[in-house]
Amino acid sequence: MRYVLALDQGTTSSRAIVFDERGRACGAAQKEFRQHFPKPGWVEHDAEEIFRSQLACARAALRKAKLAPSRLAAVGITNQRETVVVWDRRTGKPAHRAIVWQDRRTAERCEALKKEGLAGTIRAKTGLVIDPYFSATKLEWLLANVPGLKERAEKGDVLFGTIDSWLAWKLTAGKLHLTDPSNASRTQLYDIHRGEWDDELLKIFGVPRAMLPEVLPSSHIYGSVAKTMLGAEVPLAGIAGDQQAALFGQACHEAGMAKNTYGTGCFLLLNTGSEAITSKSGLVTTCAAQTNTFALEGSVFIGGAVVQWLRDGLRLIKKSVDVEKLAASVRDSDGVYFVPAFAGLGAPHWDPYARGTIVGLTRGSNAGHIARAALESIAFQSAELLHAMEQDSGVKSKELRVDGGAAADNLLMQFQSDLLGIPVVRPKVLETTALGAAYLAGLATGVWASREEIAKQWKVAKRFEPKMKREEAGRRMGEWKRALERARGWGKG
Repeated sequence: MRYVLALDQGTTSSRAIVFDERGRACGAAQKEFRQHFPKPGWVEHDAEEIFRSQLACARAALRKAKLAPSRLAAVGITNQRETVVVWDRRTGKPAHRAIVWQDRRTAERCEALKKEGLAGTIRAKTGLVIDPYFSATKLEWLLANVPGLKERAEKGDVLFGTIDSWLAWKLTAGKLHLTDPSNASRTQLYDIHRGEWDDELLKIFGVPRAMLPEVLPSSHIYGSVAKTMLGAEVPLAGIAGDQQAALFGQACHEAGMAKNTYGTGCFLLLNTGSEAITSKSGLVTTCAAQTNTFALEGSVFIGGAVVQWLRDGLRLIKKSVDVEKLAASVRDSDGVYFVPAFAGLGAPHWDPYARGTIVGLTRGSNAGHIARAALESIAFQSAELLHAMEQDSGVKSKELRVDGGAAADNLLMQFQSDLLGIPVVRPKVLETTALGAAYLAGLATGVWASREEIAKQWKVAKRFEPKMKREEAGRRMGEWKRALERARGWGKG
């Protein structure tokens, strides 16, 4: 039996899972790390803490699997995307805390770029809209605000990377500075059509080329994880951004197949094959974790994170899994709508000034109604994405494959099916993000021979069929849109 270790570095926690050649999880570990909020709308991570937590999880997963590291065929990395790390080439010390994808500090800069008429140029090259979500303005902010950083970057003394690059550099003891197209395509510095860093984009954002990682295929033997990390040298052979990894792990290998991941945010991706479709409905075009393959993507910034807020902010629940029971304590939300725009609104609205809003409260409203409205907000936002995707592609979806932590919530999945009017399909392996990273690494090292072999391992655990009348679903979506309007632009004052 051959084994692959997947490192799944997320926004709120690091995970590691050992998979065997049948795609079964043999050992797993997870560790949350601290979120830093220095100012309203700012979100940061300690890059060193991320690495320590990820390495600890890797070692713990191997222990739980009772597997010697020498028996690993490969290691794969999947990661939160767009988050920016800059570190010293010689010492490995980060120049600043990592600026997280949710961070909104560059909203004014993005507005200025739009006024300069650069939206068309950036969209044509990158497939992305101008928004603080993406890496370029975050990196630009660091270069302008960390004393001496720009000069050091121009000399090649500091390196830039998304989280995958940071982990690869650390795991290989500074030997590898690289990324893959799925992550590079989220930086707003990469031409997705030519497959390379773009000089015009680098000039717009003032980014020195010397600090950029090399871009290599998502499934590729890059080098080896240092022996000091896991106890044996193991090929590092797969890298993909978390959502593209999940698309691969869900075996959505053919054009027209879609998946939705319910994690900290929600991310709906449609495989569009070799065609990079330009969205007219507020979605973005991105590189998939397959050679010369693209996807349409819709990003919801606050998905499962709204449940964490109920737990940590309001203290309505003790554990995230308790939310389903609390939400099920009431028949419905009783007219309460929750727009969790804590970090603005992503696709299809792209409003960095939107803020979290709860409307429809009465004296009869209780914790159950708020919990239910919070869960329903995840489904409402995802439904908007699928509707936009159908408009762009001209194809009506037949089913939606789902994964991620919140996909285990039956109440949420049933409501999602009700809103969409199509089956929602949950696979036996919910950790498809990690599984996708494992598959990519295993393909490069011969654990799996082909994508067809991988697709045969995908199995259905539960299928949710729509029960709600279409008129009622339409009414609920209409009410949701009314609530959205209350949240739009609030941060502008």
